[in-house]
Amino acid sequence: LDENEAIPYEALQYAIGECNYGGRVTDDKDRRLLNTILGRIYRPAIMSESPFKLSASGLYYVPTEGNHASYINYINSLPLFPLPEAFGLHENA
Repeated sequence: LDENEAIPYEALQYAIGECNYGGRVTDDKDRRLLNTILGRIYRPAIMSESPFKLSASGLYYVPTEGNHASYINYINSLPLFPLPEAFGLHENA
């Protein structure tokens, strides 16, 4: 990544979606879903929006840079049983 002037979001999405998980995702619809989810995350807004929301409510987000304790505190603040929005689903799911 340090060799690039810009962050290669498409390359990162491909590397994770197709190379990392691609061999394990055999159904074409599951692969399409995986790449759609990764496309919502691997984009320029993740670097400019702070915090970058991963869910509509804002409960799930990419925490800002901090020390180890700040990440642990964020993780501990999440619900013990994930809400459907954690997986991109409607609350009635």
